Amino acid sequence: MKPTLVEDLTWRGLIHQTTYKHIEDINKKGIVFYWGVDPSGDSLTVGHLAGALFAKRLIEGGHKAVLLVGGATGRIGDPDGKKQERNLLSEKVILSNVKNITSQYKKLFNSSITVVDNYSWFKNIPFLSFLRDVGKHVPMSKMLAREFIKTRLDDAEAGISYAEFSYSLMQGYDFVHLNRTKKVTLQICGSDQWGNSIAGVDLLRRLDAQEAHILSFPLVVNPTTGVKFGKTESGTVWLDEKKTSVYAFYQFWLNTPDEVVIQYLKIFTFLSREKIETLEQEKNAHPEKRESQKTLARLVTEVVHGKEKTASVIRITDILFNKQNKSLLKTKELTMLSKEVPIHIASKKETVVDCAVALHMVKSKNEGHTLYKQGGLVLSSTQDKKMFLLRKGKNTFALIRATALLKEVLH
Repeated sequence: MKPTLVEDLTWRGLIHQTTYKHIEDINKKGIVFYWGVDPSGDSLTVGHLAGALFAKRLIEGGHKAVLLVGGATGRIGDPDGKKQERNLLSEKVILSNVKNITSQYKKLFNSSITVVDNYSWFKNIPFLSFLRDVGKHVPMSKMLAREFIKTRLDDAEAGISYAEFSYSLMQGYDFVHLNRTKKVTLQICGSDQWGNSIAGVDLLRRLDAQEAHILSFPLVVNPTTGVKFGKTESGTVWLDEKKTSVYAFYQFWLNTPDEVVIQYLKIFTFLSREKIETLEQEKNAHPEKRESQKTLARLVTEVVHGKEKTASVIRITDILFNKQNKSLLKTKELTMLSKEVPIHIASKKETVVDCAVALHMVKSKNEGHTLYKQGGLVLSSTQDKKMFLLRKGKNTFALIRATALLKEVLH
C-alpha cells in the first residue's frame, strides 16, 4: 500500500516543525504553497536542492507550487546566522542572479510551476505606505526576541543595520502578497528560516485575518564539520555545471560517507522505502561495493544534469577507476574529462617521462623512469588519435595532446 504524503515525509525525516495542529492536513490535495530563495549567488547549490526536492514531493502529493526568487529581499540580504553585515550586491549582479536561478527552477521542475520575483511588488510600494500599512502591525518585541538579533545587538562592533533588521518584515509581507494574489496558504522552508517564516503567518493574521501555515524541513549538515551541507574543501558544490562540472558533481555524491548515504537517499531521491531498505541491507553486507553511493550519485546527477550527461560521467568513472580499457574513452568524454585533469601539449621530442615531469606528476626524470619501469606510470590511447591518457598510480590522471607523428615517441 502506497504511504500517504505525511507518512513518506516522516519516514524520510523531512518534517522538522509546523504550525499545523494536525499535520495530516497536508494529505488533502490542492494546497498552494511557496518556497523562496534569495539571489545571493548566480546559482543554486546542493544545499538548495533539499528544499527543491521537498517542494517536488508536495507537488507529487497533489499541491501547487509558487517558487519565489527574492529580487527585493536579495537587495538587503538575510542577516540570520550572519555575524556581520552582508556586502550589498550591485543591481546588475542581482538581476543576473535572478535570471539564472529562475532558469534553474524551470529546469528542476518539469511540472507546471509559477515563478515570481518579489521585487515585482516591492518596487511599487512607497516607503511611507509600507511603514503605515505593514510596519504598524509588526510588534517590535517579537523582532527583538529573535536570537540572532540579540547576538548582533550585543556585539558593539558588528551590530545590525535598520535594513537587515527589516529583512524579516519584508519576507513576512511576501506571504501576505502571495496569499492575496496566488491564494498561497503554506510556506515551506529550511529549519533555519522558521523565524522569518512565522513572521509572515503572524502578519497575514493581523492584516487580513487569514490563517496560513509553515512546514519546515531539517537542514542537512556535514556530519564531520557540522556546517551546512554542500561545502567541500574545494568550495561550494553548485547546480550550474559552469561552476561545478557534471563530473565533479557526480564525484561529490559518489564520495558520500557510509554513515549518511542512506539518509541522503531518503532526502535527495524518490526511491521507495522498500528499495532504500534493500540498499541499506546491501551496504551493511558489502560496504566495499558502494552500491548505495553509486545509486545516489546517479539519481541526483540525473535530476540536475539529465540522463545523457550522467551516463557519460559514469562511463568516465568506470573506465578510469575500474580497470577498463582506457582506449574506450570517446571524444565527448575526453572533452568532459579535460575540465577535471591537467592537459599537456607535447612537443616533438618529449617522452612519456618528459610529459610526466611537465605535468608535475613526478619531481624528476629519474623518478619518472623508475615509476614507468615499475608500471606506476601508464600511457593509454583513446578514441581520439591525438589524445592520450597518462595515469600515475591508481587515482592520478592527466591528458596529453600530441600529433600523429609523435605517437611512436610517446609510446
